Amino acid sequence: MIKDGYLWSVLNNKCPRCRTSIIFKSKNAYSLKNNHFMKMHDACQMCGQKTELEVGFYYGTGYVSYALTVAYSVSSFVAWWILFGFSIQDNSIFYWLAFNSITLIAIMPLLMRLSRSLWLSWFVKYDPDWRQNKPKEPERIVEEQMGNW
Repeated sequence: MIKDGYLWSVLNNKCPRCRTSIIFKSKNAYSLKNNHFMKMHDACQMCGQKTELEVGFYYGTGYVSYALTVAYSVSSFVAWWILFGFSIQDNSIFYWLAFNSITLIAIMPLLMRLSRSLWLSWFVKYDPDWRQNKPKEPERIVEEQMGNW
């Protein structure tokens, strides 16, 4: 079934271990009130998998977000080139730059969530028997250092 697939769970910000529960506290990526759009549960509400595997675990998502942004920019450039074309005589490159900048700003909360979901899924593997198996405890957690960044 497609709803149990890797891509479906990553795009819907589901726990990578059980693929049932949402890892973010808010379903709305644009809930900017109290910076709630990036708040994550400490552990999955269904299987108990920790979402932060070590202190500073999500620093690597900057690289993922950068790659997603570059992929979006390249694809929008190609689409703009095919649909409208580029010319030296007009300012079409500046129109594309404005379009690309505005849309990147608009989809940034989605890209940030997607990069976190992807990053977590690369380190936590799917367990079809998650109800019987207990999640692994993170190895490099120092409780005193949690939240010090």
